[in-house]
Amino acid sequence: QVQLVESGGGLVQAGGSLRLSCAASGHTFSNYDMGWFRQAPGKEREFVAFINWNGGRTYYDDSVKGRFTISRDNAKNTVDLQMNSLKPEDTAVYFCAGRIYGLDSPRTPARYAYWGQGTQVTVSS
Repeated sequence: QVQLVESGGGLVQAGGSLRLSCAASGHTFSNYDMGWFRQAPGKEREFVAFINWNGGRTYYDDSVKGRFTISRDNAKNTVDLQMNSLKPEDTAVYFCAGRIYGLDSPRTPARYAYWGQGTQVTVSS
């Protein structure tokens, strides 16, 4: 089992920045690829960003590319999402998720076995 706890959400004006953090405990963190997803009210959960087990490969949804940066620290068992130039459409509950490392698509929520409880991000216009 892997337990994931997100932090860092909040209210920010458009154009501002937030940094989300996800702390992992349980199994060996470096065995897991990590992803960030988000879910807005009335919408399905959608992929945001991915980082592979050793940090050597990252991948972003086009909607956040160039604005968000995912990183991880395997010594601290954390994965972060730096979000810059935030827009009102980024408003959602953000979840971190973990899966056993692999080369398949990182975009599919069902591929991730472990999820945090989510943290709210609200961007005002």
